[in-house]
Amino acid sequence: MSTAAKSNPTPPDGLARLRKAFQSIWGYSDFRAPQGEIAQAILNGQDIITVMPTGSGKSICFQLPALIQDGVTLVVSPLVALMENQVQELKEKRLPAAALHSEMGKRERSHTLQRLAQNHLRLLYLSPETLLSRPVWEILNQPQIKINALVLDEAHCLTQWGDSFRPTYRRLGAVRSALLANRPKGSKIAIAAFTATADPTTQKALHTVLQLQKPKIIRLNPYRSNLRLAVRVVWTPKGRQQALAKFVQRQGKRSGLIYARTRRGTEDLAKWFAAKGYRVKAYHGGLSATRRRQIESEWIEGDCQFVICTSAFGMGINKPDCRFVAHYEVPSLISEYVQEVGRGGRDGRPAVALSLVSEPTGLLSPEDKQRWKFFEQKAQQLQQSARQLVKQIPSSGNIDDIRSQFKNCDQAIALLHRDGQLQWKDPFNYQIQTHHRRRTEPAISAAAVMQRYLFTKRCRWQVLLEEFGFAQEAKSMRCGQCDRCRKG
Repeated sequence: MSTAAKSNPTPPDGLARLRKAFQSIWGYSDFRAPQGEIAQAILNGQDIITVMPTGSGKSICFQLPALIQDGVTLVVSPLVALMENQVQELKEKRLPAAALHSEMGKRERSHTLQRLAQNHLRLLYLSPETLLSRPVWEILNQPQIKINALVLDEAHCLTQWGDSFRPTYRRLGAVRSALLANRPKGSKIAIAAFTATADPTTQKALHTVLQLQKPKIIRLNPYRSNLRLAVRVVWTPKGRQQALAKFVQRQGKRSGLIYARTRRGTEDLAKWFAAKGYRVKAYHGGLSATRRRQIESEWIEGDCQFVICTSAFGMGINKPDCRFVAHYEVPSLISEYVQEVGRGGRDGRPAVALSLVSEPTGLLSPEDKQRWKFFEQKAQQLQQSARQLVKQIPSSGNIDDIRSQFKNCDQAIALLHRDGQLQWKDPFNYQIQTHHRRRTEPAISAAAVMQRYLFTKRCRWQVLLEEFGFAQEAKSMRCGQCDRCRKG
C-alpha cells in the first residue's frame, strides 16, 4: 500500500464515529485494513484513489462517511444492477439511500428527486449520464443541497469506456468546481475513485480527468491466494465446447459463472447446457430489467447453478460461494478479465478460474483473434471518424447544442479531451486548446497485453502483478496454484 499525500488531521472522534456506525449498521467489531483509513479520508473531505481487489469491502469505505453526516454523497456507478444491489442492501437496513436510472418509473423517479431536493438522502447512486441530465443537474445546483462527496465506483470504466460508448465519463472532472460555484465559500466536495483494476496508466488518467487535488493513493496487491488461475488451449470450436462441458462436469453441483462475449453466444450455450439437465440461465444486456434481476436472484439463492453471461453480469452482485468462473471466450481487456475472475471465491475459500483460448496461430480456431481484431478495428474506425468531425465542430460550445448538429460528436470531443486538446469549462461547455499539451494517455494494444498473459510460461499471478503496477511484488511471486506453477 502506498500513500501519495498525508490526510488532514481527523477530529478526535472521527474514527470513533466511523467505527461505532460500522458496528451498529453492519455488525462487525472493527475494520479490515485499510477500510478505516479510506473512510477517514473521505470524511475529512480529502480526494482519494483506492485500488482494492474484488470482495475486499470497498463500498463500505464510502457508505460509512456518507451515513454519519448531513448532506448527500453522489455515487457514480456504471450499471443499473450495481446501483440496485447496493441500494437494496442499504434499504433493507432502513438507510436513506436511493438510485436514479433510466429503468425507473416516473413516480419513483419523481419521489427520489423530491427526497434529494429536501436533503433527505445520504447516498444517491446514478450513472454519469443521469448525473449530467438537466433535471438532476438543476436540483444538484440548488445551494441549499449539501453535497459531501462525489464517488466514482468501478472507476476503471472511465478509461475503459470513456472514449467510446460512455463519453460522459470525460466530463466528470468539471462537476466539482461547477457545484462549488453555487455553494457557500469554504464548502468542500471530496472526490473518491474506487476500482479493483487500475494499472498505472489508468491511475494517472483518473488523477488528470477528475482533477484530483493532492489525492491519497491506496493500492492493494490484487493477488488472491484462494483463486486458482488456469488457461487451456483449444484447437477447434467443437473442442472448446467439449472442454467447457468437462470442466463444468468436474464442478459437480457447485455454483459458478461462465462468460461469453455475445448475447447470442450466451443464449446458445445456455440451451446446450439446459438440454444436458443443468439448471442454467443466459444473461445479457438485451434482457429486461425485471428478467435480469430475477436471474441474479435465482443464482444468488441457488435456484440456478450457473449463469452464462456477458460482461453485463457481475459488478456489484455479491455471491460469496461462487466456486468457479469459466471464460468460454476471453475478453480483450485484462482489466475486464480480472474483474470477472474476481467473482469467484469471495468468501476466501478455494475457487478456480479457467479460460479457454485458441492456440497462438489461430489457424484451426480463429474466433479469438477475429474477435480481438474486430474490436480494435471498431475502435480505430471510431477514432478516424471522430478526427474528421473534429475539423467541423466549433472551437468552443455547449455539448447539447453541438450534439443536435453533429452525429457522434460526444465521442469526438471525448477523444480530444483524452489527447489534451480540449478542456471542459463546466460539465456542458468545452474549449478546444490551440496549444495543447502532449498526449498523456498512450494507446496500448489491449489484445497484446491479454495475449501476453494467456500464453505466458511464468506464474500467472506474477504477470498480473506486473501489468497492474506491482513490479516489486511480482519479482518474488510464485503462487504455486496456477497451471503454470503446477507444471513447473
